[in-house]
Amino acid sequence: MSDANASSGDTAGALPDDDVWGRHSAFMEANLRRNYTTNLTHGVFGMTGFRLIYAPTIIPAYLYLLTGSAAAVGLGTALLQLGGTVSPILSGAQVESRQRILPYAITVGSMMRVMVLVLAIAAWTLEGTALLVVTLASFLLLGFFSGAQRVAFQMLMAKLIPIDRRGRLQGIRNMVGGLIAAVLAWVAGHYFIEQQWLGNGYATTFLLAFILTSVGLFVLRLGIREPDAPRRRPAIPLRERIGQFGELLRHRDFRAFLWAHGLAAIARVGLPFWTLYVGDRLGLDGALIGTLSFAFLAADTMSNLVWGSLGDRFGFRTVYLGALISSLVGMLLLVLGEGWLVYASFVSLGFGFSGWMMAAVTLVLEFGEHEDIPMRLALTTTVEGGVSSVGPILVGLSIAALGYAPLIVAAFASLLASLALMLWRVREPRTSA
Repeated sequence: MSDANASSGDTAGALPDDDVWGRHSAFMEANLRRNYTTNLTHGVFGMTGFRLIYAPTIIPAYLYLLTGSAAAVGLGTALLQLGGTVSPILSGAQVESRQRILPYAITVGSMMRVMVLVLAIAAWTLEGTALLVVTLASFLLLGFFSGAQRVAFQMLMAKLIPIDRRGRLQGIRNMVGGLIAAVLAWVAGHYFIEQQWLGNGYATTFLLAFILTSVGLFVLRLGIREPDAPRRRPAIPLRERIGQFGELLRHRDFRAFLWAHGLAAIARVGLPFWTLYVGDRLGLDGALIGTLSFAFLAADTMSNLVWGSLGDRFGFRTVYLGALISSLVGMLLLVLGEGWLVYASFVSLGFGFSGWMMAAVTLVLEFGEHEDIPMRLALTTTVEGGVSSVGPILVGLSIAALGYAPLIVAAFASLLASLALMLWRVREPRTSA
């Protein structure tokens, strides 16, 4: 083992807490430039590739092409989220007792990318029922490994990057990766999908996403220097650890945040359906998919530096509040606007979505003790995934039966309720300790 990567916690159990944290902080600062650059490079490639999959445009349009059913779009989106409902808790239990997280993170990250490759191969080689079944199964497994990866990678960031620099790192990463993804989404819609590149434009898009995300993971594997955990929980049976969740929920602000985040996730359920909503009004084709994707992803991208700097300076509660307000504005424009205001609505929704995602994964790191970070991440991701897995099925069925009105009402109400909770029940953790 190299000196730079030497253990920072081999004797942690015999040292006072101040000494343990002092050694950890010294390792963090000594390797910060390398780890910062590696995280940034990995994030840019990963963000670029996965945004092509998770943008609320390409996948809904693909499922609609396969089935012609809004309910099927809801089912596919639900499976993508359902997989990530259970895995965060399993991942948190794996991570919280490990000295090193990187090997586990690489494993789950690799499996996530394999599922994207399966989507591409299936689109090229299968058709009919077989294609639909493999696609839906891939969504389920992609969601499972995505939930596990989210916990592992955020915990890794907590070990490597100081709290007052995480926002800028995520902001730059998301901005550069999202900008490239926005351009690629426009290209995918106008060329890959519209002109059926390599025989299947969607398969070509999935393959590109696989290549980009794999490059990012390779860079992470080679570049990261990870210290041992300064403090960690002893390994205990999963059932016993789940029984201890009540201790985490005694933290008043974290408990209120979970409620607020779950409510905001209800509104997020509507994202994949807004493309169909606009398509019903304007006609759904490759050019519209590409333009809406570009508007959403470009806004998502350009807002990240703003959100990151704001979070580092004032805390990520402020970012969360701003993201909710941006989403409300986007909803109003979507429902009431005409012409260019429809595209402006996707800009505002993209602005809100980027802030919401950044604040959710960063704010939760700051509630409570360091060694409980994995399970706080797991609980947050599970709440979000639980709502996002049931919601799309209900939305798809309600659209088929009643149109878009129930979804619009539910999205507005949940955003307003989440905003109220964040304003009056969740304090900024940096100033309330």
